[in-house]
Amino acid sequence: MTRAERDLVAALRAELAGIDPARPCDRAAEAAGLGAGAVARDGPAARLAVRLRRTTTDDPAIEAFDWGRAADHCRSAWLRGRFLARGSLSLASGRTHLEFVVPADEAPVLAARLHDLDLPASWRIRRGRGVVTWKSAESVGTFLRRVGAGGALLELEARQVSRALRGELNRVLNAESANLQRAVSAAGRQLDAIAILDGDGRLATMSYTVRTVAAARRETPEATLSELAERSGLHRSAVQRSLERIETLALHDDEGAGRRTVRRTALA
Repeated sequence: MTRAERDLVAALRAELAGIDPARPCDRAAEAAGLGAGAVARDGPAARLAVRLRRTTTDDPAIEAFDWGRAADHCRSAWLRGRFLARGSLSLASGRTHLEFVVPADEAPVLAARLHDLDLPASWRIRRGRGVVTWKSAESVGTFLRRVGAGGALLELEARQVSRALRGELNRVLNAESANLQRAVSAAGRQLDAIAILDGDGRLATMSYTVRTVAAARRETPEATLSELAERSGLHRSAVQRSLERIETLALHDDEGAGRRTVRRTALA
């Protein structure tokens, strides 16, 4: 991740760790999510663990939290603690990836609890540890909003929108550049063909439409087909056919080249 992305993840964790639950049950649930005797990996989470222990009479383990009977706000508090203790968020290369690394036997339990909240996640065992994962930015955003990371989430979403807009702009610019390159190449071929036909006198013998298009192309080499059509007072399709005929005839010595020859077979 870039430094800006790491700073955003750090700000998100600090925001979550700074939440001070008003309900005693939420405090107990969040402490249970952190885990009994858990050693936090960063300062904000470590201070949260100390703060919760001061206001919680028990030292609750994961098993002490009754998910099935817990209120919705208690479940959110537990998940917040679990994320701070066992979760990580990656924003590298524009991809959002959130995972929990937990004991192997907890992975299916945690995945089932997330499914209860309409936040289905995949899980697997990796080097003896359970890994519960989201790779969907939408799922990650829903989870972070649920556990209280509103401020950091707004910044994350703003960055994702900005990245998407930059990607779309680059796509459009690349497409326009490719179209321009093709147009320049085609105009060059057409000018060369016109010069060949003019040099051997064949251009003067061609139809008024073809000669008009050739003159317009010479006068405005950079013009598009639509612009040539407007300049010549012709339909765009007529301009395109004229230019194709000019290019075809420039490759051959006779004016009949490039036309379809119809073979008539006598009937017996």
